[in-house]
Amino acid sequence: MQINRSDFTASWKRVLTLSNLKPGEVVTILTASYSDELTFSCAAEAAVQLGAKVSRLDVSDAMSSGIGLSTDKFGYVGDTPLAGNSAAMAALTASDLVIDLMVLLFSQEQLEILKSGTRMLLASEPPEILMRLEPRLEDRVTVLAAGAILAKGREMTVTSRAGSDLRCQLGQYPVVKEYGFVDKPGRWDHWPSGFHATWPNEGTAQGKLVLDRGDILLPQKCYVRDPIELTIKDGYITKVEGGLDAELFSAFIDSFDDPDGYAISHIGWGLNRRAQWSALALNDTHRTTGMDARSFAGNFLFSTGPNTEVGGDRDAACHMDIPMRNCTVAVDGVEYVREGNLVEMAELADAVE
Repeated sequence: MQINRSDFTASWKRVLTLSNLKPGEVVTILTASYSDELTFSCAAEAAVQLGAKVSRLDVSDAMSSGIGLSTDKFGYVGDTPLAGNSAAMAALTASDLVIDLMVLLFSQEQLEILKSGTRMLLASEPPEILMRLEPRLEDRVTVLAAGAILAKGREMTVTSRAGSDLRCQLGQYPVVKEYGFVDKPGRWDHWPSGFHATWPNEGTAQGKLVLDRGDILLPQKCYVRDPIELTIKDGYITKVEGGLDAELFSAFIDSFDDPDGYAISHIGWGLNRRAQWSALALNDTHRTTGMDARSFAGNFLFSTGPNTEVGGDRDAACHMDIPMRNCTVAVDGVEYVREGNLVEMAELADAVE
């Protein structure tokens, strides 16, 4: 898809304005060899137009050096070439805003940068998806309202006609609220997004999840063709049953040789009504990272692997995100997603009160 450069720059300018970028602030754009050059140049131009002082920090060997099976930016998380690079880290922690076009997700370096008060905005999708899913102020309202429910909750249940029946306790970990811009010091977000998530209390996730036809596996970036039944005990997937898709699911996790790859990581649901479940079938899977899939309204999004993002010690490089359709998600007995459809926000507002 052809992108109008001036329109993309204007889109960046709006997102940076939502991110409270002020004249004189220092912006560092972190890039690697695979970073999109149009995204970099339009982000830089927009930041300059807003009066920021802009630098580019290009880091070599930013991928996983052949360790991970997938070339996807999220296919191997946690390890970054910034480890031990004190000069690069000094520049990033001294910045008011870091625009991450490299992907530092789940890394200790990201945590260190955020602790310094630096705001960080990840933009991993190609320009056409960024523009289509440009965040809006109302996205923040929706995500914060739903996030407040999850923050107060003490138990989540997930059921589906396909056979899912999962129960887990909540409250040990904070809620991550992603609405696509960074408007406070030390805030991290991802453009595009539009969902919220937390991590179950350690050892409490119990039951079964059945991945049905049309559910999505990431970073594989494919739709499930035959059901995969996951037995979950004490916070870990203990059995994977099904056909070829189930074998591929297990083979990917097993390739990391780390039992924590089977741990239940974040859980939550999608809130972005502009994101599309079908987008993965229509986009180049080598370019997209699947943010439509993670964000579309009414999905139940659960993942496997690490919990370091919220202060845990499970530093697993294997991380899968699995958006599921047609689930009913309840918190403390109140349904907020019914068979894959969001409950109306009026009900959400009542629950927040």
